[in-house]
Amino acid sequence: MKPTITGQINTTALKIVRQHPSGIRWVDLNKAIQKAHPDFHPKTINGCVWKLVENFPNQVAKHEKGLFTPVQR
Repeated sequence: MKPTITGQINTTALKIVRQHPSGIRWVDLNKAIQKAHPDFHPKTINGCVWKLVENFPNQVAKHEKGLFTPVQR
């Protein structure tokens, strides 16, 4: 079974956030996902990023507006 588009975007987003321990800005995260998945609609990517902290609170934090950081364990 092929992973869903949302699942692919979330996996990519979490990977990118983990690669930036000091955080990554929303716009840069969106651009990086768009580069990794050029066939995916930008609004779908935006929607996944918008819900990233809500859906993965144990992996991603947003300590200030627009800055996504990995949760330290």
